[in-house]
Amino acid sequence: MDKLDAMRMFVRVVESGSFSQAARDLGVVQPTVSKHLAALEARLGMQLLARNSRTRAVTPAGQDYYEAAVRILQDLDAVEERLLEGQSAPSGLVRVTLSPAFGRMFVIPRLLEFRDRFPDVAIEMEVSGRHVDLIEEGIDVAIRIGRLSDSALVARRIGDMRMMTLASASHLARHGTPKTLDDLRTHQRIGYVYQGDLIGWGFDVNGQQVTIDGGGAFRTNDAEPVRGAVLAGLGVAHHASWLFTDALASGEVVQVLERYAPPPFPISAVTTAGRRMPSRVRHFIDFLAAVCAEEPELRVSDR
Repeated sequence: MDKLDAMRMFVRVVESGSFSQAARDLGVVQPTVSKHLAALEARLGMQLLARNSRTRAVTPAGQDYYEAAVRILQDLDAVEERLLEGQSAPSGLVRVTLSPAFGRMFVIPRLLEFRDRFPDVAIEMEVSGRHVDLIEEGIDVAIRIGRLSDSALVARRIGDMRMMTLASASHLARHGTPKTLDDLRTHQRIGYVYQGDLIGWGFDVNGQQVTIDGGGAFRTNDAEPVRGAVLAGLGVAHHASWLFTDALASGEVVQVLERYAPPPFPISAVTTAGRRMPSRVRHFIDFLAAVCAEEPELRVSDR
């Protein structure tokens, strides 16, 4: 039995949840996968997958082995990519998914720089606010905000998103400036909807996380209408600071309740674990990290 082949098969079974799907992904027949995994378990003297008629759950030992195997395979693939890269320039298609506003404001304006460096790499951008399944939809990299818990994904932190509570100067002139979280109840609030759920507003009160209802005068599932509603004076919003950088600088929009601002959320470039990362994808992630590092409202903070 080839140990690396068995590792790859085990990783694909865990990630796909299916022996047959793992076999298809790896270009082998299902009995080959079953045989290699049985031999792997026999060599280790322990069960990695708890099998029954309906499920193939990963055992605690299997989870440990999976995480170690992913790291080993990624390191090996990275070495091979570096060696191969010295022989040929990166080429092919990179499929990336990200939010519309992030793509419009930060990625698209800088894409020419990436294309100048890597003219043989094409970019396909899936612009969406939904949570895309990378494996099912064939996505190479996703830009996601917040803490990740999916063990089938590998995340590289490329920046931070700072949440800010703000309103237009005209709205505050008409309705007053909120000084406490309770004051928000007297203001119309502009809500953000993610995957059908209205997102609460998180604040840091003396080191404790406090969440209030984010509903109100207007709600939307996209960042651009949030910005438009704030500029139109519809109410107070709790959203990413980078969406309002120019309006804050001009005074058209004003930050409020600054002392309750929550810690920033990580911005991550997310890829699928256990798969070889082509050099074109790695270079594109490096490009995204550089974009964030050069934007004051996106760069990783010390907080």
